[in-house]
Amino acid sequence: MQIKIKHVYIGLIILVAVALVSLAGLSLTGYFSIPAGKYDNFAKCLSQKGVVMYGAEWCTHCKNQKAMFGDSFKYVTYVECTTSEAACTAAGVSGYPTWIINGKAYPGEQTLQSLSTLTGCPLQ
Repeated sequence: MQIKIKHVYIGLIILVAVALVSLAGLSLTGYFSIPAGKYDNFAKCLSQKGVVMYGAEWCTHCKNQKAMFGDSFKYVTYVECTTSEAACTAAGVSGYPTWIINGKAYPGEQTLQSLSTLTGCPLQ
């Protein structure tokens, strides 16, 4: 059986379209489902309790973690390790994201409920 060049092009176009839709869906996860400011009080409470998230701009898990907060992430104390290597090294950060809560490191993505439980900050 001979495959027509037309069918190959159609297959490639479909493959590219599916890949673009998948990538767009992953990168936008959480941004549109969280109302603006929904977690402002929660994020402010975390910062008031001295909680710090360490991460890197290229880190997919960090992007996911930030997306969980939506616009409220601006109130989270965050250290960008690509520009503040010394601070991250001093904190003992070896992976991203890492949350420091009461002097203890919690590596990896944390659920908002987990952060609430660890800090006593009400999830609002």
